[in-house]
Amino acid sequence: MGSLRQYFAQFGPGLLYAGAAVGVSHLVQSTRAGAEFGFQLLAVVIIVNVLKYPVFETGARYAAATGKSLLDGYLRIGKWAVVVYVIMSVLTMFIIMSAISIVTAGLSTQLLEISVQPRVLAVVLLVLATIILGLGHYSVLDRTMKFIIILLAISTLAALILAALDTVEKDPNFMTVFDWGDSADILFLVALIGWMPAPIDISVWHSVWSVSKFKERGSRASMPIALRDFKVGYWGTTLLACCFLSLGALVMYATGITLADSGVGFSDQLVSMYTSSIGQWAFPLIAVAAFTTMFSTLLTCFDAFPRTLRLSSKLLIQGLNNRKSHIKIYWFWLITTGVGTSVILLFFLSDMWQMVDLATTISFVVAPILATLNFIAINDKAEVAPEHRQPKWLKVFNLISIALLYSFSIWFLI
Repeated sequence: MGSLRQYFAQFGPGLLYAGAAVGVSHLVQSTRAGAEFGFQLLAVVIIVNVLKYPVFETGARYAAATGKSLLDGYLRIGKWAVVVYVIMSVLTMFIIMSAISIVTAGLSTQLLEISVQPRVLAVVLLVLATIILGLGHYSVLDRTMKFIIILLAISTLAALILAALDTVEKDPNFMTVFDWGDSADILFLVALIGWMPAPIDISVWHSVWSVSKFKERGSRASMPIALRDFKVGYWGTTLLACCFLSLGALVMYATGITLADSGVGFSDQLVSMYTSSIGQWAFPLIAVAAFTTMFSTLLTCFDAFPRTLRLSSKLLIQGLNNRKSHIKIYWFWLITTGVGTSVILLFFLSDMWQMVDLATTISFVVAPILATLNFIAINDKAEVAPEHRQPKWLKVFNLISIALLYSFSIWFLI
């Protein structure tokens, strides 16, 4: 039992990665892809996850190789690189947190069966998350994420197996074909892959969480352990993305069901998708699993923005190295993120899908910039030992991935 506990104790940042990734991109966008186009986009989801692997892997690799975060690597490139990261985070964090918050609020109304405006409930959840993070920080996330992700994975796999055994009759009149020449379909595709498996920002977050884990344990993880932790989280979320898409395809595609454009309506459809496969008896389990998954995503992302922006502030401004300054800066960015997100939710939110698509599309467009900075950092010969850099085949794969990300972004903008 002791050895098993020690084995699971090695995992942390990879599961935090999974907690941040398995949220809007999986519960919402993957399910939506299956519901609207069946299995037509399954290959795209798999290819995108494979394509982005070397970009995300740099976060875990750099932290294990140097004991530092990628932001420290950015600083070695130049202060301008850290400034770029700060600007990109500030420009995207309010939209990203709004999308996550409104989906979480929709699921909470299903779980609690209350009739509160989702945007108001979303703000309440942000306040609750602020209190939790203010008191616990990394340790709260690390302790709870393992249970939440395992619960969701088991319930999702069970629902998928049962849905495959009891297939829903399809109506040919409602079968839609993805049109590569249709702008609406292309816009949806961009929104789907923008957060598939997650925003590139999470590679930076992963490196920061890894450093926090090293400090908590009192030692740096070896490269094999760090990469194993990352791979479990990364490929686990890839599998779950395929599961959610498959559930949408099996239960909702070609049935005449129209996806709701509100957080509450979609949440009801999401939970019903599970209970129609497993049985109504599973409603409490599924509702709790879905809500805790989204709330864990909310907590994880809500922690990541202030945490990385605090470190960025420390790297850019001298004299912020003491503990008291760290706490003040974290709270500044935490409150700023919460207030900015609340303003968008209360005054600018009109449609859940528009919010989700906007957040994911922005991430799609800026992804190549962070991918480039990651590549330069991991290949810093003065900082990263030769045996810890990406092997030659992965380095070439990384360059191909970055080139494709730039190509897709430029093509989309043009």
